[in-house]
Amino acid sequence: MKRPTNIQLIGTELAIRWDDDSESYFACDQLRAASPSAETQGERDILGQTHGGTPNREFSGVMVTGWQLVGNYAVRFDFSDGHRTGLYSFDYLQSLAAKE
Repeated sequence: MKRPTNIQLIGTELAIRWDDDSESYFACDQLRAASPSAETQGERDILGQTHGGTPNREFSGVMVTGWQLVGNYAVRFDFSDGHRTGLYSFDYLQSLAAKE
C-alpha cells in the first residue's frame, strides 16, 4: 500500500505525493462528493440494501480546509461546508485518482 508523504492544497485542488514519488490530484468538490461517509454514501444493512445517503449531490465551490492522517491507513478531510466525517483510506484515494 502506498502512503502519502506530502499533502498540499493548490488552488481548488488537493495534491498528494505518495511514497513511490507518484502524485495524485483531486478537485476539492469532487473529493467531497466521493466522501465514503454514511452521510454521503448511505449505510448498508445485513441484506445489502443501502439506506440514506445523498451520493449524487452537487458540491460546487466546496473546498478542503484541513486534513488529518488517521493511523497508517487513511486521511480525514475537513470541508468548507462543515463535513468532516468519512475516512478516505489510502487505497480508496488511489482508486479515485485512477478514475480521473
